[in-house]
Amino acid sequence: MTSVRKLGTSDLEVFPLALGGNVFGWTADRAQSFAVLDAYAAAGGNFVDTADSYSAWVEGNKGGESETIIGEWVRARGNRSDVVIATKVSQHPDHQGLSAANIKAAADASLKRLGTDHIDLYYTHFDKPDVPVEEIIGALDELVRAGKVRHIAASNISAERLKASLDFSEKEGLARYVALQPHYNLVSRDTYEGDLLDLAQRAGLAAVPYFALASGFLTGKYRPGAKVDSARAEGAAKHLATERGQRVLAALDEVARAHDAEAATVALAWLAARPTVAAPIASARTVEQLPALLGVAELRLTEDEVAKLDSASA
Repeated sequence: MTSVRKLGTSDLEVFPLALGGNVFGWTADRAQSFAVLDAYAAAGGNFVDTADSYSAWVEGNKGGESETIIGEWVRARGNRSDVVIATKVSQHPDHQGLSAANIKAAADASLKRLGTDHIDLYYTHFDKPDVPVEEIIGALDELVRAGKVRHIAASNISAERLKASLDFSEKEGLARYVALQPHYNLVSRDTYEGDLLDLAQRAGLAAVPYFALASGFLTGKYRPGAKVDSARAEGAAKHLATERGQRVLAALDEVARAHDAEAATVALAWLAARPTVAAPIASARTVEQLPALLGVAELRLTEDEVAKLDSASA
């Protein structure tokens, strides 16, 4: 396998690109999803990220479509032991929130859709500050002790709530978060850098950033006057209107030319080189979109190139 990285304090070793499953059952049907998963695995990829709510926002979907497709693929390929599956709880229409009862019921539903007896990495998708961290960690610990979950993690959580969770786990000897999934990329740095990053470093947590390519903006395909056929085009194009967005694109272009690489590969390589980051998440609707993402495993930026991107994105 191409170089893998240890995920925080866990025993999980993951490919430096997590394949986002948000498109499976949304903009990629079952056949397209299987093709993308096959190509990712063939390149040495082993880290697939999804959530129980993907893709409930699509008309006619109920949520869990992505998990179902991933489960069918794993069974069809007989490769469960080779794949690190990460999924999340709190947003499925039938399993909203982070009460202890909901966490346990949602985990069972995810296991059924995934067709497996364990989840490798189980995230709280969106923190619910009205639920005590003691209740959340207690429920997650039960899942770990039951063998249904190997490791736990958090996404969309404040530094204060994350610290309280880690402190409670330590005090009571319960399962402890090993990873964090923050919103983080070249045009959104303050969503992670600061208190959250500092805490992750002190606690030995791995970061697995989502929106790593800013809804596609950092692929470089969004330019003034260009029309892009994508369900996420509106979110990506808004960065074009900012001075920072323009600076980042120019820096990406310059570094990409020096490596004969795609802008997306450079953006992911910048993230992969950041403190705490184990593997950025990026999704591909088609096999043709994968090479630019997979390139992160091989591309190494120079100190000057990292500094150039740091400056452009400041």
